[in-house]
Amino acid sequence: MASPSPETGTSRELTDRLAHVRWIAGGTAAGKSTLTRVLADQHGTDVYNGDRAEHSWLARCTPQRHPHLSAMRGVSPGGMWEGRTPQEVFQAMASLHGETIGFVIEDLLTMPADHIILVDYFGILPAHLAPLLYRPDQAVFLLPTPEFRQNALRARYADPARARANWGSNDPETMLAMRLARDALWDEEVRSQADGHALNIIAVDGSTPATDLARQIATHFGLGRSA
Repeated sequence: MASPSPETGTSRELTDRLAHVRWIAGGTAAGKSTLTRVLADQHGTDVYNGDRAEHSWLARCTPQRHPHLSAMRGVSPGGMWEGRTPQEVFQAMASLHGETIGFVIEDLLTMPADHIILVDYFGILPAHLAPLLYRPDQAVFLLPTPEFRQNALRARYADPARARANWGSNDPETMLAMRLARDALWDEEVRSQADGHALNIIAVDGSTPATDLARQIATHFGLGRSA
């Protein structure tokens, strides 16, 4: 695991400084961004979007500390998938090796700490997050069922322009199958680690309305009461 930058402080200092943060992580296409928006609207929280922040990490990473993340610089759309198996793509994920959590911490420490911040980012593993939590109820991991994810990703990449932006000229069906296989491996890792660290997992299958899921997460996070 890549450790946070030295200037972020000790583990105990970090848990105190991040006590106002709530983490929504888990698997791709589980509705994290939708639920984060609902919670932010209802409770007036700030939002940290990890997917958007990733672009700045590429400029800040170094091959010595972040070899897997650095390898993504200049990769063309779909390039990370070409000539690889889903297992190989999974093993090459920077987040699997703890190379992204330090950037998330650094970014959060620049934001105001006088009210709740919701982190919306899939690339966080329970083993990397657990040492940062003041309380276990600061985090929740959403894991979609295979059918829910497949339907969500098919809808997401039905737009040919969006498919090309992510997968280049590669066959969309082939890329989708690889993506689903890679994501299943990530879910398995999240599930195993969450169990080991007693962190909460919510299964998402589409049967529960987003408003009800948001209410469940808000209760878990203690939103609406004193932190």
